Amino acid sequence: MTNNELSRRNFIGKTTAAIAGAAIASGSAPLSAVSYERVIGANDRISIGFLGCGARGNGHQNMVKMSEKDKNLGVVAVCDIWNLNREKAAASCKKLFGNEVKQFKYSEELLAMQELDAVMIATGDFQHAKILAEVVKAGKDCYCEKPMATDIEDAKLARNAVLSSKQVVQMGSQWVSDPMQLKVRDIIRSGKLGQITKIEQVWNDNNPRWHVPSDPDVATIREVDTDWNRWLLGKPYVPFDPWKYFEFRIFRDYSGGITSQWMSHGAGLVHFYTDSSIPDSMVAHGGIFGWPDIRQNPDTFQALATYDEKKFLYSYTSNYANKFGDYSCIRGKEGTLFAHGGEGSPRWFFIPEQQDLPGGFDFYEGMKETIKNKKAEIVTTEEYGMKMGPVSLSDDSKYHLDNWIDCMRNRSQVPNGHIHTGFWHSIASIMATRAYREGKKLYWDRMKEEIVDHTVS
Repeated sequence: MTNNELSRRNFIGKTTAAIAGAAIASGSAPLSAVSYERVIGANDRISIGFLGCGARGNGHQNMVKMSEKDKNLGVVAVCDIWNLNREKAAASCKKLFGNEVKQFKYSEELLAMQELDAVMIATGDFQHAKILAEVVKAGKDCYCEKPMATDIEDAKLARNAVLSSKQVVQMGSQWVSDPMQLKVRDIIRSGKLGQITKIEQVWNDNNPRWHVPSDPDVATIREVDTDWNRWLLGKPYVPFDPWKYFEFRIFRDYSGGITSQWMSHGAGLVHFYTDSSIPDSMVAHGGIFGWPDIRQNPDTFQALATYDEKKFLYSYTSNYANKFGDYSCIRGKEGTLFAHGGEGSPRWFFIPEQQDLPGGFDFYEGMKETIKNKKAEIVTTEEYGMKMGPVSLSDDSKYHLDNWIDCMRNRSQVPNGHIHTGFWHSIASIMATRAYREGKKLYWDRMKEEIVDHTVS
């Protein structure tokens, strides 16, 4: 295992200084003087800018609004290369926060603001890593949406830039700050499940996910109102295409689709629960079965990965033509942790293994009797009122934003979604994307940090 793939426990103990500012795993140019000009005090207002002002950017505004008063936050700027998005975001900020904000077309203009402390990135999947590197090199703290990267070299670029900086970076994998998911991790760490040999995630939907045939933005945008070459950000040039601009998740060159969006969350949670990192091997299959429209990425997908050191199999499945039966299941020799619901569901149960449950899911019938007879235990926390959690939550997590803000004020504290978690989930999702597209079983070479098509000794 390389230094960059230390387990979470070792990471917290050994590399806190790196996240806080030690220059390790460099390869990036020295930081400019602006990086050191603004030191956030314990009581200072933290000034935030939004970079990328689409739907997820609106979510970022909501998150900041939830913590505006108790965390002493202010919003000072929005940035988007499409003029209409910029104007809408500025108007929304005026309504939410009561002040005018500056508007910028280009990120370098935003990052030149001396009063700007932090940036929240909500751009296209393939753009995240390069923009993250740009943000931290400018001396700004950053909240970066997942996936961190869709390309290995971009993932390394972002990781090295962050580790060579003094900036506090939070990946937008919000579930790792949710109290229920923290409780699940504590149960696993306690050994209550015994040896874990398999983790399953089945997260579904039933609609043409990420494709809106009557998308008003597609009808509205004109090439002259944006910067197509800037949007491509190094990708091979193709003529301006508003479908790719807004629905990048369904096109191969700009996203893995299910792997980049949903499996990045799934793999990130697996790493979080088990104190593990990148899979050792990956196979994947699927296709465009339910929604044969303009999409290039699959609407039905399954991946299987192995984690050799921890000795377990990881199964990830998504289907966009049937949403019945979402669940997550962590199988140990002594017990099972089962979540009813899809991504981020906090409705968890512990089911002891040594009992007669012929149908398995029988534990869910007659819940009061089930709990009384100890067929299952509800997993809960004080934050959830010691009650059973719902089957779904909003992506706009106050817990995750607050964790980032607290780490910004306490520069030695490591965010729950630290930069290594972003690297790990990126490589897992990239492996799955490539395994599907190449029809191969792929492996991760931990020493060379490469995806290969042969076993690694």
